[in-house]
Amino acid sequence: MNGLMFQPSPVRTVLTDDPADILSFAADAAEKGGAALATLVEIRGGAARRLGAHVAVSSSGSFCGYVSGGCVEAAVAAEALAAIAEGRDRMIKYGEGSPFFDIVLPCGGGITIAVHVIRNAAPLRSVVDGVQQRRSATLRYSPSDQQLLAAAGGTRSGWEDEAFMIAYHPRTRVVVSGNNLEANAVASVAKVSGYDVISCEEAADIADIIDSATAVVMLHHDLEVEDKALHAALRSQAFYIGALGSTRTHRRREQRLKTAGWSGVEIGRIKAPIGFFGPTRDSSSLALSVVADIAAARLVAHG
Repeated sequence: MNGLMFQPSPVRTVLTDDPADILSFAADAAEKGGAALATLVEIRGGAARRLGAHVAVSSSGSFCGYVSGGCVEAAVAAEALAAIAEGRDRMIKYGEGSPFFDIVLPCGGGITIAVHVIRNAAPLRSVVDGVQQRRSATLRYSPSDQQLLAAAGGTRSGWEDEAFMIAYHPRTRVVVSGNNLEANAVASVAKVSGYDVISCEEAADIADIIDSATAVVMLHHDLEVEDKALHAALRSQAFYIGALGSTRTHRRREQRLKTAGWSGVEIGRIKAPIGFFGPTRDSSSLALSVVADIAAARLVAHG
């Protein structure tokens, strides 16, 4: 009898779209009995997820991750289970240009998913370890030889010749400088958003915790108090530096920094007044505005 008749039903068991969580799920499942990793490799028109998004599927039928807004994941998992049973990778199209007329994407576009049957979990473990150590990492998927390997370089996911490169970056870190109501509100919203949040007051040396995946948020009502943290941020590779205060206050900040020897280009890195929208008149609105601004800046930095 055809072994596919006994294929288990897909069941979502973990709600996450964090790449490290999905790759860990895939690696664990592969080592326990078999798994596949489905990857969004083409977008035609609009799409709910970015290139490189994943669904990880265990041979038991459990799966996690997203390659759309939730409308095709069960179908992708079913295809992945068939691929595991067959032992061969496959490509599937949904939406525009797809043979599956009963699966419609609300965005009206189309996507292509590459399903890879995991034969070696080591590349996945390598990526997870790298990201947890706050290093960017890359996987290279070759459909022709059905291989998924760790690779060097790459800042954005996409096709390079006949291979699809999947870029991974550390979780966004938010360093909050300030000890007041606004700082507490920003820290709370950032934590709920899934960011790693560190208070300057809790860090022995702020320079040691700022990297290219870090946003530094200055929430002081006294320019002199922010000096040490702001100077450390300007010396760093932080992708976002924001500072509290009005336009008039920021002009005073700029003058102080020029006097201290900072160039106009360096000072221009500071977003002030801080936030995505404004002005705000309460700590909750300010926190939403700041975290939205950080999210928008991170998208520009890493896509």
